[in-house]
Amino acid sequence: MSKSTKKKSAAREWGDALIFAVVAASLIRWLLLEPFTIPTASMEKSLLVGDFLFVSKMHYGTRVPMTPLQVPLTHQKIWGTEIPSYSDAIKLPYYRLPGFSDVERNDVVVFNYPVEFQYPTDLKTNYIKRAVGISGDVVQVKNGDLFVNDKPAMQPEEMQYSYDVVTNRPLTEDFFNQYEINPESHFTLKDGLYVVFATDEVIKRLESSPVVTSTTKRIMKSNNGESEITFLDGATLGWNRDNYGPLQVPAEGWTIEMTSDNVMRYGFTIEKYEGLDKVEVKEGQLFIDGQKVDSYTFKQNYYFMMGDNRHDSLDSRYWGFVPEDHIVGKAWFLWLSLDKHESMFSKIRWSRIFSGIN
Repeated sequence: MSKSTKKKSAAREWGDALIFAVVAASLIRWLLLEPFTIPTASMEKSLLVGDFLFVSKMHYGTRVPMTPLQVPLTHQKIWGTEIPSYSDAIKLPYYRLPGFSDVERNDVVVFNYPVEFQYPTDLKTNYIKRAVGISGDVVQVKNGDLFVNDKPAMQPEEMQYSYDVVTNRPLTEDFFNQYEINPESHFTLKDGLYVVFATDEVIKRLESSPVVTSTTKRIMKSNNGESEITFLDGATLGWNRDNYGPLQVPAEGWTIEMTSDNVMRYGFTIEKYEGLDKVEVKEGQLFIDGQKVDSYTFKQNYYFMMGDNRHDSLDSRYWGFVPEDHIVGKAWFLWLSLDKHESMFSKIRWSRIFSGIN
C-alpha cells in the first residue's frame, strides 16, 4: 500500500531552490572560481577599471576558510550595511588544498591586502597585482626599471609610467580620447603642461602629434628626501618608487642574521605575519617573547607585488611583502568589461570579453 505524499507549496519549492542556489554558489566561490572587479587604475592598461574577471582558486590550491562563521556570499559587511558579516569566535589555522602550480613570477594574483589588520586574514580587502618577485628573489628598481636577481625583469606589454607632456596649445578631452587616454589618466599642471599615465606605444603616438613639443618620463631620483618611502613601521632606507632595493623576498626556511639593517628590512614582516605572540623592535634589535634574537628563520613564503601602472600603484614598494597565507588565487580571464565614461551599449568593451589575463 503506497503512502501519499504531501505536495510542497510553491513558497516551499522556491525556498528549497534558493537554499540550493546559495549553497552551490558558495561552494563554487570557495572551491573553484570567484568573481572580481577592477576598482582602481593600478594595473592599467593590462587590466582596466571596470573589468570583471574570474579568479581561479584551483591554480594555487583552494584556501580553507580561516574564519568559517560568515554569511554566505559576503565579504566583511552584510550587503548595503555596515554590519559585519562574520564572527571571529572560531578561527582555523591556515591550510591550502593541493593546486595546479605555485605562484610563478609575473603571475597576476589576487590577494588579501596585508596591512588591513582590523579584519581576519581571509576577510581583508582583495587586491590584484603582478607577482614580480617570488620567494628568494632579489628585487630592485633602478631609475624606474625593475630588476629581479640582477637581470631586467619582464615588462608587461601594457605597462604604464607617468610623463610630463608639453604642448603648444591647451588640450581638450577629445584630444586625449583619440589616444585612448581616459580622464583618470591625465591631469593639468598648467596650460601646455600635462601629466599623462600611458604606455610606451601611446607616448610614441603622442610624440608624432604636431601639438606635442616634448615628453619626459617622470623618474624620481634616489636620495631625494621628499620622495622617500616611509615604511609602515616608520623605517626609511632612502628608497622611492623608482629607486628601490635591492631587497630579498623571504622564503620558508630562509635564515637571516638580525643585523640592524635586516631588522629595518624584515622586522615588520616578522612581527605581523609570522604568527608570533610577542615581537618588539627596539633600537635596531629584534625581541621575541622578551628575548633578543640574533637570527631568524622564516615560517612561510612571501611575494613582492607591483602594479603594471608603475607610477600609480600602491603596492609592495609601500606596504611590504604579501605572505603566502594571504594569497586568494590567480586572475584567470575577463567575462565583461564596462567603460564608465561611455553610455548605453558603448559602455561595453567588446574586444576584452572572454580574454585571458597575462
